[in-house]
Amino acid sequence: MANLLILGGTGRTGIHVLHQAAERGHLVRALVRNPDTVQAPAGVELIQGTPASIDDLRKAAQGTQAVISALNNSRASDNPWAKPVSPPMFMTDATRNTLTVMGEQNIRRIVVTSTQGAGDDWARINPVIKALTKALIKVSHLKASFDDHHGVDQLLRTSDVDWTLARAVALTDKPMSGPPRAAEAGSERPGAQINRADLARFLLDTVEQDTWIRKTPLVWNARG
Repeated sequence: MANLLILGGTGRTGIHVLHQAAERGHLVRALVRNPDTVQAPAGVELIQGTPASIDDLRKAAQGTQAVISALNNSRASDNPWAKPVSPPMFMTDATRNTLTVMGEQNIRRIVVTSTQGAGDDWARINPVIKALTKALIKVSHLKASFDDHHGVDQLLRTSDVDWTLARAVALTDKPMSGPPRAAEAGSERPGAQINRADLARFLLDTVEQDTWIRKTPLVWNARG
């Protein structure tokens, strides 16, 4: 059992992290903008605030042992052309604040959701898929999200904490389907999708088992 700080706990992946962490018996604290609107499981402590505020993070992090971040750079919908609703570089700024607070409070462990193609994974993508993706990013609002993921990647790699970047393939809201697969990019051919509930399972397993430290595994649901 650990004392966990969850960021992005009201999002579509983060809410699974909250519920699964509570079910596993962890002491869970979540930093949320409006606690009155969150149906959190019993035992989850909700702290009002935002990771964009370092003082809110300082309050929320007190006494915790690890951080799980399921933050994302949101758009009005999943449509690539939907208008961004998060501030530019929201995840990067939140990660910078989080790393500062972790240093102040001697918290060593952080696990962060990322995406396939972020950071150095971009160089490993199939050239045809890369060209198509690059064209889509250029004409849509996906660029803001990718820029933000790149920023988070750079911050964590230059930090001295025990970080893990869990790079999800395409996310779905399907039910849990069993333990997900994970591998360093280039070592296995990943599946096309990961459901959010199983991604949450992976994030918690990674904290509990102290695995994938300073690594960037791709995470997907096993085929079939």
